[in-house]
Amino acid sequence: MALASRLLSRSTRQLCAGQVVLRPEHAVPIRSFAKEAAAPTTLKGDQVLKDIFYEVKNKLETAIGVLRKEKITIDPEDPAAVSEYAKVMKSVRQKANLLSESEIIKFNIEVETHEIPDARTYLLKLKEMRVKRGLIDSQGIEDLQMAALDKVEKELKKPLLRNNEKGIALLKAEFDKINQKLGIRKEEMPKYEEQLELKIAKAQLEELKKDALEAMETQKKREEFKDEEMPTVKSLDIRNFI
Repeated sequence: MALASRLLSRSTRQLCAGQVVLRPEHAVPIRSFAKEAAAPTTLKGDQVLKDIFYEVKNKLETAIGVLRKEKITIDPEDPAAVSEYAKVMKSVRQKANLLSESEIIKFNIEVETHEIPDARTYLLKLKEMRVKRGLIDSQGIEDLQMAALDKVEKELKKPLLRNNEKGIALLKAEFDKINQKLGIRKEEMPKYEEQLELKIAKAQLEELKKDALEAMETQKKREEFKDEEMPTVKSLDIRNFI
């Protein structure tokens, strides 16, 4: 039971956590905090919380409904298992009306960087967010971007602020050169988003595998399971625990 709850909690939390509060209808307009701002026309607090609760409940039930039907193989080293997991998660998002991983990342970037004044801190924040999500910069793009920023700041003879339109234009031109060198094209963004989804799916499967191993180790220490052989993680079928 402990193993079941941990696996189910992890898989559904990866989908539903934070999704509802990202929705515009639940946001409080920023200008409402200004001194002269008119009172925002929002629902009363209790009603907002009630609406959020029911929306989360419905999304969770939808997610579990899909997970009851689809087979997930917890094997992050198997490309086929990673691809199938990504497809299952995409199906859940579509049916539960959840944001895609790229949409969540875009939203989080906007939220966490909107008060950052300079380009260097902005790029460092993006790196921090990437590391937290378990994503790998396999092409070394971040180092190339930092080198481009160094070049622009040397030309400007001062740190590059994000409101410096001329400086940002120079930096974007340098980034375009990097993209061209690496063969990254704007028209192929859907392909890059699909690759990102697979990278995130692999990272999430690694977390599921870690949780499963920890749960089995804990279970093995219990007297009634002392002589019982534990299954391999990839042989587990989450559908049996729901």
